[in-house]
Amino acid sequence: MDETKKTGTEADDWEPLKAYTNARIALGKTGISIPLKESLQFRLAHAHAKDAVYSQLNVPELQATLSKTGLPVYCLKSKAENRDMYLQRPDFGRLLSTDSVQRLQQLNTPPADVCLIIADGLSATAIMKNAGSVVQLLVKKVHQAGFSLAPLLVIEQGRVAITDAVGEWLRPRLAIVFIGERPGLSSFDSMGAYITYAPQPGLTDERRNCISNIREQGLPPELAVDKLMYLIQAAFRMQLTGVALKDNNALDTSVVYPQLPG
Repeated sequence: MDETKKTGTEADDWEPLKAYTNARIALGKTGISIPLKESLQFRLAHAHAKDAVYSQLNVPELQATLSKTGLPVYCLKSKAENRDMYLQRPDFGRLLSTDSVQRLQQLNTPPADVCLIIADGLSATAIMKNAGSVVQLLVKKVHQAGFSLAPLLVIEQGRVAITDAVGEWLRPRLAIVFIGERPGLSSFDSMGAYITYAPQPGLTDERRNCISNIREQGLPPELAVDKLMYLIQAAFRMQLTGVALKDNNALDTSVVYPQLPG
């Protein structure tokens, strides 16, 4: 007796495509419903996503990992005092707390070419899993390219535009914020990187470039860093980021995509 008859689940013609994606496809069906196993997996994925939104940075662990770059690491906070405030007041997540502004003022460092910021965003889980390896590799390549680096900044309860608040005080030529992305049902640990040339208050999102889904099951750290280096060098050459800066890196033509059924 085959598996279909034993479980009462009808096979799906798209089943072979599951080898190429974590998307929720080819779930099968039992009568007019999806199988119990798939229903339970959906609930588990939803729970992972909710947990990621309320996850917290392990700041000492993250600071220890980032210190391996040889750069000083400073821990700051946004104006959002807690997670509920962060979710209810997005504007607070874009601004630095008063204490954090004072700390930046006290650094008194000359403007650097590149400033790297690590913020929890909507998934601190994503930052804890991915930021260390990506930042360590990126710092090495930025140094090799001859660019100067500002101290690393870890910002709790931060959003993408916290970059501009940092830019007001440190004045880097370019800033990159690594941030936990909004969790999906198959990607609760996805990290994004937003690149801004000449960050300053008042910028809007069309002035930034984004690299999304940085994680082992998505865009691996090595490829993410290669893309970041391409955009950094292009940004300095063109003196801008955003919609006018395109990622013209050649696509990997070695990937063979399966034919759709039917």
